[in-house]
Amino acid sequence: MSINVGIIGTGRIAHMQLAPAMQHIRGARLWSVLSRDSQRAVNFANQHGAMAPVNAYDSLSAFLADPSLEAVIIATPDALHARQAIAAARAGKHVLLEKPMATTLADAIAVTDTCREERVKLGIAYHLRWHDGHRKVADMLHQGLLGKPRYARAIWTWQAEDNSNWRAHGELGRWWGLAGVGTHCMDLLRWMLVPVSGEVTQCTGTVDMSHYGGPHDETASVSLQFGNAVVADFTTSVMFSTPSRFELYCDEATVICEGTLGPTGGGSITINNAPLDFDMLNPYVGEIQNFVDAIEGVARIAVPGSEGQRNVELLLQAAKSSGHMAESEEPVT
Repeated sequence: MSINVGIIGTGRIAHMQLAPAMQHIRGARLWSVLSRDSQRAVNFANQHGAMAPVNAYDSLSAFLADPSLEAVIIATPDALHARQAIAAARAGKHVLLEKPMATTLADAIAVTDTCREERVKLGIAYHLRWHDGHRKVADMLHQGLLGKPRYARAIWTWQAEDNSNWRAHGELGRWWGLAGVGTHCMDLLRWMLVPVSGEVTQCTGTVDMSHYGGPHDETASVSLQFGNAVVADFTTSVMFSTPSRFELYCDEATVICEGTLGPTGGGSITINNAPLDFDMLNPYVGEIQNFVDAIEGVARIAVPGSEGQRNVELLLQAAKSSGHMAESEEPVT
C-alpha cells in the first residue's frame, strides 16, 4: 500500500528534483499538487503523474481536506513555510519541509511544536546529508577514523543575473544566498561536527548588500565555533560563480570535496589525496525515502524539526552580528 504524498509549490526544485524523485520512492506515490496558479497546478500534476482523482488545487484548505492525502512536501517561498506546515499538521498530514524551515525562530518553534502535538512526522529537507560521499565521510569522522577535527569550511555561490528572484526581497523571504545555499552549508557543518566536537558556541557573520542595495545578503561569510576548539566557516554569494567546495581538516586526514554541494550527488572527494569511492545517488530520493520510511515506522527522521530550528536560530545570529537585520522579528504565523 502506497502513502499518498502531495507537493505544495511548483517552482524549480519541485519540478526538477522533488516530483521526479517521487517516481523512485518505495511505498509512496505523488498524489496531488497545490499552486497559487490553478493552471500551473494542473500542468504540474499531469506532467508528473499525480494520481489523485482530483490532483490539482489552488486552495490550501481544499488540498488538505482530501482524506486520502497522507503527507505533504512543502517547497514554497520561505516565509510561507510555517503557515502551510502548521495547517498541514493540524489536518493530520505528515510534513517534509524545504529549508530554511521558517524565517523567524518563533515560527520554527511553532512548526515543531504543532507537528509534535498533532503526532505527525516532521522532516527538514537538507539533501546534502544524502550525498553518498558525504555520508561516508561523516561515518568515518564520527567513528574516529579521521582523527580529531580541527577546521572545516565550505563555499557555495552562484551569479544571479539580476535581483528579480523572490529571495532578494522581503515579502517572501529573509535571506538570499544564506537561504538558497547557506542554510545547507550550516547543516552540513553541524551534521559533521556536532557529534564529535559539540554544539555551536559562537556564530558571527559578515554580510555585503552593496551592489543591488536590497534588504538581503548578496555575499555572506559565517564563522562558527564548535565546542571550545573547532573552528569552521562558510561563504555564500550571488555575485560570482565558483566551483563548490567543502574541506575538512583533521589530525589524521584532509578531506576535500569538490563539486559535491549541489543537487546531483556527484563531484569528487579525496582523503589525504586518495580518491574516495562513492555511488552517485540522487540525494532527493534519499531524503524523501527516509521521510516515507519514518511514516511507516521503519526509520527515524534523519533531520528533525529541532535541527531545522537550530539552523534558523544560527542564521539569525549570523545576520544580527553583521548589523543587517532589517526585518521584524515578529512571527508570521
